[in-house]
Amino acid sequence: MNAYSSVLASLPEGFPAAIMLVQHQNASTENRLAWLLARYSRLPVVAPEDKERIRPGHVYVAPPGYHMLVDADETIALSMYRAVHFSRPSIDELFFSAGHVYGKKVIGVILTGANEDGSEGLDYIRRRGGLTLAQSPQSSEAPAMPEAAITKGSVREVLDLERIGPYLAEFLIGLQDEKTEHPGRR
Repeated sequence: MNAYSSVLASLPEGFPAAIMLVQHQNASTENRLAWLLARYSRLPVVAPEDKERIRPGHVYVAPPGYHMLVDADETIALSMYRAVHFSRPSIDELFFSAGHVYGKKVIGVILTGANEDGSEGLDYIRRRGGLTLAQSPQSSEAPAMPEAAITKGSVREVLDLERIGPYLAEFLIGLQDEKTEHPGRR
C-alpha cells in the first residue's frame, strides 16, 4: 500500500486519466483498500461495481477475489475467471484488457510486488504502442515484479517510486496542453 499511497498523493486534482489499481489480496479479505487509499488521494477512490463506467480523474481499486477488466464499451467488468500467477485480481488480466481497448492511449505501471504478475500484460501494452513504466527495483519493497517486467523488455521507463506520480502528471497534463494548443492534432 505504501507504493500506491505515494503515487496517488502526488497526483493533482483534475488529473486527466482514470487509474485502475490492482493489489493482490486474499478473496476473503474485506474490501477496505479503496477506503484506505482515499486518505492519500485528491482524486475519488472507489471499489467499482460490475459495468461501472470508467471516468477520468477517478481511481478504481480491484475488489478482492475479482479480476478487474476493461470492456470495449469503456466500462469495468468484474470476473471470477481462474487465478493468474495465483492471484485474483491479476495485473496481467487488467493490462491485457486495457491494452486491447485503449491501445496506444494506455499507460501501464508496475510497482513493487513479489511475483511476475503484470510483466506479460505490460509487454502487451508496449506492443500496442502504450507507455510502460516500472518502479525501480532499488526503490521497491519487493523487487520481483518490476524486475520481471524489466528483464522481459516490457518497460520503457524505470523510475524511483517518488518520481512515478509526478512523471504521470507531467506526461498527461503535457499531452492535454498539446491538444489544446493544436486542436486538430491527435
